[in-house]
Amino acid sequence: MDLTPRELLTRLYQAAVDQAAPLELFQPGRIDWTDLLGAEPQALPGRCLVIGAGKASAAMAAALEAHWPAAAPLEGLVITRRLHTPPWAACRRIEIVEASHPVPDAAGAQAAARILTLVQGLRPEDRVICLISGGGSALLSLPQPGLSLADKQSLNRQLLASGASIQEMNCVRKHLSAIKGGHLAAACAPARVATLLISDVPGDDPAVIASGPTVPDATRCEDALALCQRYALELPEAAWAGLRSGAFETPKPGDACFTGHRVQMLATPRLSLQAAAALARSLGLAAHVLSDQIEGESREIGRMHAALAQSAARHGEPFSRPCVILSGGETTVSMAAGLQGRGGRATEFLLGCALGLQGEPGVHVLAADTDGIDGSEANAGAFIGPDSLARAQALGLSAADLLARHRAYDFFEALGDLFSPGPTFTNVNDFRALLLP
Repeated sequence: MDLTPRELLTRLYQAAVDQAAPLELFQPGRIDWTDLLGAEPQALPGRCLVIGAGKASAAMAAALEAHWPAAAPLEGLVITRRLHTPPWAACRRIEIVEASHPVPDAAGAQAAARILTLVQGLRPEDRVICLISGGGSALLSLPQPGLSLADKQSLNRQLLASGASIQEMNCVRKHLSAIKGGHLAAACAPARVATLLISDVPGDDPAVIASGPTVPDATRCEDALALCQRYALELPEAAWAGLRSGAFETPKPGDACFTGHRVQMLATPRLSLQAAAALARSLGLAAHVLSDQIEGESREIGRMHAALAQSAARHGEPFSRPCVILSGGETTVSMAAGLQGRGGRATEFLLGCALGLQGEPGVHVLAADTDGIDGSEANAGAFIGPDSLARAQALGLSAADLLARHRAYDFFEALGDLFSPGPTFTNVNDFRALLLP
């Protein structure tokens, strides 16, 4: 099959996304409900309450309900990002609320409070299914006592610009939240909870995905306090006081509130990268998965990938062409105070990569977020090719200047090279593919 480089890269991205598609993940036989809930759905002894949050939670809820027996108990509420409810979702028993991401809003805070109300008064015979995916930290926003939604919004903006890793950001978020970091599990007690996850974090730690609302938290207030100090976060006095005193501590491993709980990982970044690699091999390309856990400054990770591709293109080391090099993880973009950037991790990675490649012949790259949205714009990512820098120069654009000002989106928009598939209704984080045909 003859495919252009962009067509091939797009197919690899789609293979990665399809691997994590909720409609497939909830097909009959994929989930052992007896192990998770202690009985098959139609034999459950009490209520079955579905709760959750994340960019994939609406699709997860719709897929679960579509395959759930009509006579079995089912009710609930999940929170997803605006425009991330799939058009095929036809939930009648699970309510879907849309809210803002990455900065929380009143809709998310109100829905989070409703979830806490829903789980009040549950009994040992009741069951809770918690559907969690990336993005849940911002969507499931309920401040600790003494803090306001405005405080949480300011915190999120500061964390996003700080360059902190996702693990660091979620440590702080958990300790300033009344629902994340295991607090939701405590509220569900004594009911049994089954947490189903689509991972978007390096290492697939359930305590990090959406800040772990239903799993134990091994981090402590002093860890969060140290991170707030390290990144010079501006917090209200109530936040400093709660962290210093330990009043904002989270439920720890071994806490009785987690008795009988089950956790199952439905999709991971590595499985998605492996699906893309399998497709590449079926098309006659060698495929190499570097890692699903790459973290660091986006532009620097882009330059590292460029150096690797140049070595392969010029010397056949460490990989020989034709091949595709794949990687995932979660990079970061650190912005100086006062800068108004435009773009996201994927486009910033690509601009760094383009500057590193310097028009290297025969190297084509796609980087995109698997949720379909890179940062705050409507694109998932973008493409670069051997002619990207020359075409930009002909338009009077300076790649180095735009990168310095965090305006990578403007670069790719001007070239017409944005990749905009729309929301995918799942989220296994960064997808990067370097094609050397």
